[in-house]
Amino acid sequence: MDLAGRHVVVTGAARGIGQALAARFHLAGAKVVLADRLDPTEAAAALPGAVGVVADIGTEAGNVELIRAAEDTFGPIDLFFANAGIGSGGDPMTDEDVWEQSFAINVHAHRWAARHLLPGWLERGEGYFCSTASAAGLLAQIGSAPYSVTKHAAVAFAEWLSITYGDRGLRVSCLCPQGVNTDMLRAGDASDDGVGATGTEVVKAAGVVLEPADVAQVVHQAIVEERFLILPHPEVAEYLRRKASDPERWLAGMRAFQRRFV
Repeated sequence: MDLAGRHVVVTGAARGIGQALAARFHLAGAKVVLADRLDPTEAAAALPGAVGVVADIGTEAGNVELIRAAEDTFGPIDLFFANAGIGSGGDPMTDEDVWEQSFAINVHAHRWAARHLLPGWLERGEGYFCSTASAAGLLAQIGSAPYSVTKHAAVAFAEWLSITYGDRGLRVSCLCPQGVNTDMLRAGDASDDGVGATGTEVVKAAGVVLEPADVAQVVHQAIVEERFLILPHPEVAEYLRRKASDPERWLAGMRAFQRRFV
């Protein structure tokens, strides 16, 4: 998709990857709506003509309000980028509200947005849904069951959308980065992830940590090419091949990697 003149909505856009995505899409000529639970006004002000909307995408009503606000501003949405996410850690014993919030923001927000965008897109015969999952959604996240499980679900939902509606004009992409220098990654330094090391240490041990702008550049190119799987860290593709070809060896290797931080 050529983004020039297109209406693009990016959630989680007040900072981090979302802010970088909005800036890159704006540079490509898109009409951008930046949405976030935090006030995205400052991020939007840096992009002439862009609009910031405070939105809670952790509820269906919040997604409906965001879509209506965006359409009232720029008309029908061409590309919706469900980028907002949270990285809460924990295990099966973690409080239920942590699990519920992880599913609401990392998974259900994608479903709620699609529910209210698909009818218009299918009628037009054109639309683009992008989501930010994680390499954890293809592999696993050491120390965080809610994050690993919900990011797997995010990938699965994106795959389902592409399979089900790809012949009816819907384009779908799923962003699965590894380490990116964001507040979410740095918050891992203070988290209790159950592995005896900070989240940042674990991610850095797994590979290079990219800047959000680098990720945004890769994403833009993938959207131009309309590719489904977006891997800013190309080594993730090799990890995924190893997991598929020999699951037992891959699991043993992950357990060994985990022991480095216990």
